[in-house]
Amino acid sequence: MSRKYFGTDGVRGKVGEAPITPDFVMRLGYAAGKVLVATEHEALHGERPCVLIGKDTRVSGYMLESALEAGFTAAGVDVRLTGPIPTPGIAYLTRALRLQAGVVISASHNPYDDNGIKFFSATGSKLPDATELAIEAALDEPMQTVASRGLGKVKRLDDAAGRYIEFCKSTFPTDMDLRGLRVVVDCANGAGYHIAPPVFHELGADVIAIGNEPDGFNINEASGATHPETLAKAVKKHRADIGIALDGDGDRLIMVDGNGQIADGDRLLYAIARHRHETGQLQGGVVGTLMTNLGTETALRALGCDFRRANVGDRYVLEMLNEHGWQLGGETSGHILCLDRHSTGDGIVSALQVLAALRRSGRKLADIIRDCPVFPQVLINVRVAKGFKLNGQAEIAGAVEAVEDELGDSGRVVLRASGTEPLIRVMVEGRDEAQVNRCAERIAEAVRTAAGV
Repeated sequence: MSRKYFGTDGVRGKVGEAPITPDFVMRLGYAAGKVLVATEHEALHGERPCVLIGKDTRVSGYMLESALEAGFTAAGVDVRLTGPIPTPGIAYLTRALRLQAGVVISASHNPYDDNGIKFFSATGSKLPDATELAIEAALDEPMQTVASRGLGKVKRLDDAAGRYIEFCKSTFPTDMDLRGLRVVVDCANGAGYHIAPPVFHELGADVIAIGNEPDGFNINEASGATHPETLAKAVKKHRADIGIALDGDGDRLIMVDGNGQIADGDRLLYAIARHRHETGQLQGGVVGTLMTNLGTETALRALGCDFRRANVGDRYVLEMLNEHGWQLGGETSGHILCLDRHSTGDGIVSALQVLAALRRSGRKLADIIRDCPVFPQVLINVRVAKGFKLNGQAEIAGAVEAVEDELGDSGRVVLRASGTEPLIRVMVEGRDEAQVNRCAERIAEAVRTAAGV
């Protein structure tokens, strides 16, 4: 059964347009609540289920939070509110507080006028497919508010930020600190603005915080993991040792070394994997995605590390890690999963794993990632009409086949639809930059022609 509303990362879209409207989000909360009541009834011994709701700093978060509250409480589910907190913080707190589900109101790295709803299970992981499908089925049923005696209640969890800060610090080795390290932390004017700087400061670092003044509209604006050039400039300006950039909901990580060189998720994944391999802590291999740079795969295999590629999306990386019983995986965009530290990708926790590797080895980030080459890789995003399908497009298929024949064994082509936006992503990778650019544009033009844009 295909999903109607859930994408690879929950339900997401433009605020005010279906499905991100107050009435739909209320029904979504109600449908999710009814599924929880039905599935958790026996385990709760007659008590009401309880969910945790957090959000990032978008102005629309207030409206959507209220709509979710109404839907959940109408279904007989209690609600706890955290206010702005990173997505992985909700995953952690849901598990720590033994709640039945966690909900995050966020569109991650997207502009402020987008928003979305993402769910976590009681274990702090993404909802299983079966649960998402059950919620979608419940959305087609009419709302029927429970009797007044059974309505859910809403309370604020006042110490949510402090609890999550302590959790993040607990993932850093207890015999180590960050004293003597000057760090620039770019919070993307997002959910980590009041979380990330204290974490690094309390571990001893001299912290310079930027992107930490959210106003509801400036989330991800020329800042954070999607604009690492801002961090690179700040690192040079403040003569910092290293820079850390999160995205709007705090689950992505991009870092900058003391020279202003940007390290994306691929190279950070390599840095963590190399340290764990050298110290005997790497359990199994490493999982990347179809978009992971070929240079990263080459560098990991040179270490003797097994490497596998999952479909794009951290949920698919997680699925493959669980399938193999491995712990470390990630995406070029900066989603990094360290399953021995957290149940989901966490930008702050991942940064601490990189810093632990640097501290333990005595090396600088530039020294470690030097052995992880970056092969020329071009990504072109072609905006298409909503609902455009790649399947059956003969002109596109012909362009891809021609490029693959030209590249042979020295390159790769990945063509896929975005799971969160109406985009077709065209990625071409190889050893010759001019050839890669030419091939990527050839496929992108075929997509534009087929899509009529």
